[in-house]
Amino acid sequence: MDIKFRTTPVKSDIKRVMEIVESTKFFYDHEVEIAAELVAERLSHGESTGYYFVFAEVDGVTAAYSCYGPITMSTTSFDLYWIATHNDYRGKGIGKKLLEETCNQVRKMGCKILIAETSGLEHYAPTRAFYINNNFELEASLKDFYTDGDDKLFYTKRIG
Repeated sequence: MDIKFRTTPVKSDIKRVMEIVESTKFFYDHEVEIAAELVAERLSHGESTGYYFVFAEVDGVTAAYSCYGPITMSTTSFDLYWIATHNDYRGKGIGKKLLEETCNQVRKMGCKILIAETSGLEHYAPTRAFYINNNFELEASLKDFYTDGDDKLFYTKRIG
């Protein structure tokens, strides 16, 4: 399997990001819309948005993507806003390679700490396992953040 990465979004990515995020069955409709809006905002306003992307293409098809950016008021930390692989491509190591490329990109931008946030619900156990398997550590949690019984978890990865 040949994976190519690109960092410049194109208009067709708006629809494809929606398809990727929807296919995972992890996100609410409003979250799917937000994922697509970030691509549209970047296309309209450029890097001043603070949203950066890596798209993973397999045989010419965008199979996965990440969205990240520097955290205002920090000189060393970036947020990993989104990382998602289309359900048709899951389990093939694409997400791991995409995360590695994302780490390469943020390192070039001066990032030392990459922060990923996720839910504590059982449904998100595969997401948490993905972060742990890729050398993220659970740094903090906010109890009942999203709703009663749904904690917000913060995973961090030190970028060397």
